[in-house]
Amino acid sequence: MKAIVIEEYGDKNVLVEKDIERPSISENQVLVEVYATSINPIDWKVRAGYLKEMLPFEFPIILGWDAAGVIVEVGSNITNFKVGDRVFARPATTNRGTYAEYLSVDANLLAKMPEEMSFEEAASIPLAGLTAWQCLVDFGNIQEGEKVLIHAGAGGVGIFSIQIAKSFGAYVATTASENNIEFLTSLGADEVINYKENDFSEVLNGFDLVLDSMGGDIQSKSYKVLKENGKLVSIVQPPNEEEAANFNAEAGFVWLEPNGEQLQKLADLYVEGKVKPVIGKTFDFSEQSLKEAHALSETHHARGKIVIHVK
Repeated sequence: MKAIVIEEYGDKNVLVEKDIERPSISENQVLVEVYATSINPIDWKVRAGYLKEMLPFEFPIILGWDAAGVIVEVGSNITNFKVGDRVFARPATTNRGTYAEYLSVDANLLAKMPEEMSFEEAASIPLAGLTAWQCLVDFGNIQEGEKVLIHAGAGGVGIFSIQIAKSFGAYVATTASENNIEFLTSLGADEVINYKENDFSEVLNGFDLVLDSMGGDIQSKSYKVLKENGKLVSIVQPPNEEEAANFNAEAGFVWLEPNGEQLQKLADLYVEGKVKPVIGKTFDFSEQSLKEAHALSETHHARGKIVIHVK
């Protein structure tokens, strides 16, 4: 099968196309023919070697942790999926990712795609959607009527976070540049702070929950907008315990755990019209296209998800 791999750490030019063996499956796995995948910042962070101590993978590494496709083989223990099912997943974090024509996936990490969902839409949901869900629902225990601040609303996690928070009946504020204000309002944001013109920590207060995707000073200033015993959850750096204690805040760090059941809940929200993926740009499945897709992701200014059309 065709795959785009890296055989060393480095810039986007270490991405190379290779013909490698199609994966085999265990009794609790299925083999998925991949129709689409998407790009996430973790892809190029692994590629650059930033995560090599945390994820000590052997080369060659196939990057990518979002997949949508069709099941072509099922393990002997599998009863809830069959050949021909359209599925999507955030597979386990291994060195055999989704920049490939076939992928073996643990069945408990799969969700069935709704009929009306395209493969490109499905591929854009798992990693960013599950991250948003685990921050807001699992950590934040989000409730109707609460006030939530989501940083970088136009990013992959931000787009899903706004929509998930609104589906729970929360009041949502977000930060963005001026050219994304209208877009984020259309997703349901109640208040969009233009970070180039306003300091969010001086205009917002009384919030129950902050989702931090920026870290550094932004994380530190976020405590100021929280009410007493408010919560801060970060996806970029573990919060400083002393700093959180100074503000009587509950602070934590979320590292995504793949979860098929939660993915199915996101599929249900899609069917209900409450969560819609936003695809910024689509690339074809080639060495050159993957290099361009990584370069775009690394600008930090891609609106919506970057999707790779595999089949």
